[in-house]
Amino acid sequence: MLARPPPSLNAGSFPPIMQQQSQPSSQVFSKQYQPPVLPPNFQGNQQYPAQSQTLVQPPVLPPHFSGNQHYSSQAPSHPYTLSGSQEQFHSQPSMITKGINQPPVQHPYLNSGVHTSSTQMQSTSITSNQYGAPPITANPQFQNLRPPLPNQSSSHMGGDVPPYQYSSSQPMYNGSPSSFPPSNQPSPPPTVSYPPQSHYPNLSGPPTMPNSQLNGPNIYPGQSSSSGLAQPPMPQTRIDPNMVPNVIQVLEQSQEKNQEPFITNAPGLLPPLVGTDFIAQDQGSCNPRFMRSTIYSIPNTSDMVKQSHIPIALSISPLADLRSDELEPPLTNFGEIGPVRCHRCKAYMCSFMQFIDGGKRFICCFCEAATDVVAEYFNHLDHSGRRADWYQRPELCLGSYEILATQQYCKDEKWPEPPAFIFMIDVSYNSVRSGLVEYICHILKNELLDYLPKDKNAETSTVRVGFATFDKQIHFYNIKNTLGQPQMMVVSDLEDVFVPLLDGFLCSPQASRGVINTLLDHIPQTFANTQETETILAPVIQSGIQALKGANCCGKIYIFSTTLPIAVAPGKLSNREDKKLLGTDKEKILLSPVDNFYTKLGEECVQNGCAVDLFVFPNNYVDLATMGEVCRVSGGQIYKFNYFSIENDGDRLLDELKRNFQRTTVFDALMRIRTSAGIRPVDFLGNFHMTNTTEMIFGAMDSDKTVSVELKHDDKLPVENNIYIQVALLYTSISGQRRLRILTLALTVTSSYASLYPSCDLDTIMNYIVKVAIRSISISTPRSIRDSIITQAANMLACYRKHCAQTTSAGQLILPDTLKLLPIYVASLVKSDVLTGTQTLTIDDRSWLMHRLMSTGIKGTSAYLYPRIYPLHTLEENQIPPSMVRCLYEHLSDSGAYVIENGFFMYIWLGSQIDPTFVQYLFGLQSVANIQPEKCRIVELDNPISNNVRALFKIIRDERNSHMKLFVIRQRDSMEPFFKNYLVEDKGFTGGASYVDFLYHLHREIRNILQ
Repeated sequence: MLARPPPSLNAGSFPPIMQQQSQPSSQVFSKQYQPPVLPPNFQGNQQYPAQSQTLVQPPVLPPHFSGNQHYSSQAPSHPYTLSGSQEQFHSQPSMITKGINQPPVQHPYLNSGVHTSSTQMQSTSITSNQYGAPPITANPQFQNLRPPLPNQSSSHMGGDVPPYQYSSSQPMYNGSPSSFPPSNQPSPPPTVSYPPQSHYPNLSGPPTMPNSQLNGPNIYPGQSSSSGLAQPPMPQTRIDPNMVPNVIQVLEQSQEKNQEPFITNAPGLLPPLVGTDFIAQDQGSCNPRFMRSTIYSIPNTSDMVKQSHIPIALSISPLADLRSDELEPPLTNFGEIGPVRCHRCKAYMCSFMQFIDGGKRFICCFCEAATDVVAEYFNHLDHSGRRADWYQRPELCLGSYEILATQQYCKDEKWPEPPAFIFMIDVSYNSVRSGLVEYICHILKNELLDYLPKDKNAETSTVRVGFATFDKQIHFYNIKNTLGQPQMMVVSDLEDVFVPLLDGFLCSPQASRGVINTLLDHIPQTFANTQETETILAPVIQSGIQALKGANCCGKIYIFSTTLPIAVAPGKLSNREDKKLLGTDKEKILLSPVDNFYTKLGEECVQNGCAVDLFVFPNNYVDLATMGEVCRVSGGQIYKFNYFSIENDGDRLLDELKRNFQRTTVFDALMRIRTSAGIRPVDFLGNFHMTNTTEMIFGAMDSDKTVSVELKHDDKLPVENNIYIQVALLYTSISGQRRLRILTLALTVTSSYASLYPSCDLDTIMNYIVKVAIRSISISTPRSIRDSIITQAANMLACYRKHCAQTTSAGQLILPDTLKLLPIYVASLVKSDVLTGTQTLTIDDRSWLMHRLMSTGIKGTSAYLYPRIYPLHTLEENQIPPSMVRCLYEHLSDSGAYVIENGFFMYIWLGSQIDPTFVQYLFGLQSVANIQPEKCRIVELDNPISNNVRALFKIIRDERNSHMKLFVIRQRDSMEPFFKNYLVEDKGFTGGASYVDFLYHLHREIRNILQ
């Protein structure tokens, strides 16, 4: 065990001057960094131009959804056609009016030449029939997930869907007690005048289409009228699904609008949508790929947050991959003085600190304390108050940079050793029979040892490797380069496991390559005839930790396991699978660890600076809910290959391991978030360990991992000030250097809902909501979780309606432009396989999905909530990737072929009338009838169809950083319902409303809140 924990990032004064080994201090060159256009500590309330609204009347649809028009000054005019009556509806451009209490403001940015006018609101309406929606109020943060409260009304949903609007002449349903709690209505804000709206005839009744109810199995709570009888069907016009806001249109319009680089030089700038391909230029705040906020104009009071129900949260990916044309955080070396920090709050130097007294002191932007500048760091100020070396030092002009740490930031104040990788392979009967043992040894020998990670510009990797195998015992191998043959040592005492050798277990793959190759050739032969079916797991991990600890290094332990560890040993597990509990209130038992043994094991990993990556190859239940705890706590990852075969899964395993090796990975990491006074982090979501209330600890952290942090008010925030957030990540690099990565973000403060809603980042909001929901699975019931999500969404929109669109008709559903995709994302989430608990997904599959989503970034959750569909039959070489197709079955052609992916699974769907030539050119098969869904592979053929499809798949897999398993589905196959489950705009395969039906349901909930 370590003598003491690693030093906190909250450490006191500057550490003593120590020289680190091989310090590649990155010197700062003149004019290397572009200056921010504005002075750093810019104090001002960032104003947002006019906010477009999307109105939906009688039906429940958002009005104008012509794209991301967050800041347009006029709403474009769009005709809408109802599918029933074929009437043409035209939205009129809105008049421009001043926002609530928002006088015109000029940005005091130097040389920017940019002026922002007062916030202006514009709205567009589309009306329907007889379902009115009263004004809307906002929903606070993700409410405590709990079962429905008594005396709360909701309504039953069913029937057909009227056109794109609602009317409020009569209630949609008399709701029985439901899960939507009453909302405390705040006093109305100052009145805002809005332009006249175009109103259209209301629809005449609730939807009565067959099979359109929301309360399908496992999706929404059953809701009936107060009388207990179903409402009689009423005549109505159905909403045209093509008229509702859709994800593809919004993404395309965002892409068109964001052709220029996104420059981070002003506080509170809302970045482009996460699905947009854009370039970010760091000029003060960090690249949004590193950190995003749910809101970029923070409410000045906690009451405003409660009323809006919009969470204040951050999504942080401190090691995220950047584009090749974006600036990586530069490495700077402060030398003997160590990192420059505020003497009071310990925040690190950033571009928003202000120097005073001729450069002798600086004012901290977080706590406003003045700190003396040490002589070694002093520089004079120019006429504008900036240091003369402003553009030469990354910490002064950039939002992200790295610091070479001093020895005080190391454990026991000793320089760390380069990390090591230990490969521990299951050699039981199932593993040998499937060919897994032979295949892993083959790819390690011929592929993977050449992919070991290294620092940029380094010639070779400094990572050492070690090998062990296990069944009911553990076999360690001596691979010292002086040996002619590798030596095997067996440990059978599993109660007090130990590593029988230190010298020779972890070696350089370059120096010991001959011995390693011999070992990897011999392992499959040694265990070729094994009959051992039982395996262990916990002692294997414990021995890996002991080996790393004995070598005084951090690293990773790669476990390749095929079965449930049922052998008598610490960490033994039993089969507790019970599919009947899925979807019930008792499913949380199966989705929670059976005890805390593997949790404690993960904590031991963290204390020793290592993580576990678990590769499982099950044919049956393996209790990932329990085994996976060691990965969750240590910062590792779970990879799952059901019914592994080399033919179907070999390439996928190889690609996943290559990505695992090559992505940016750091070890023995500690992360802390600092914020301006008046707001603080209170909740942390992701895969890590915490020993206190402020610091997240990771055995390992990589570029694919994201954490979410919720912020709450301590006090009222001054509207004239900005809010600053700083993330500090202390870690050991792949070369063994101790470094700090500093990320800083500046946000504005507002007291107006008219400024709050235009500053919302829906992608980040949904990433946070998904993680809160997943964490709640182990403590709550599926129904209450889904109800809470819907309630939160309804309250968000209700608050907007109440405070920003009071003059609109009660029969309209009004969606703020930044949240117009909220209904489709929520509709998808509440019927998603991670929450529904249907028996179409095994318990282990669900546990794996929960684990992955808890660490998935914003782009990953967006793709999960709205899968991407691309046509394959029309692919052109110069149009890859092609335009996406909406997630609607009716948009798929019987003569077409499509690929759908959500970041976790990938399907090819072949229409019943597909051209046989296409099948032959893509799969090398004469007929579509010869296709086997799970075994069919895309053959590497030299023809345009094969080349184009493989090029598209490479783009998809590179973007998702994962080699998703591919299934091929024929139209009207028995497996087609699984494919349809990802068509999230349609009704769910196992129940759950279609997008259009959900809009009705959401609109009714909004009306209930406002009434």
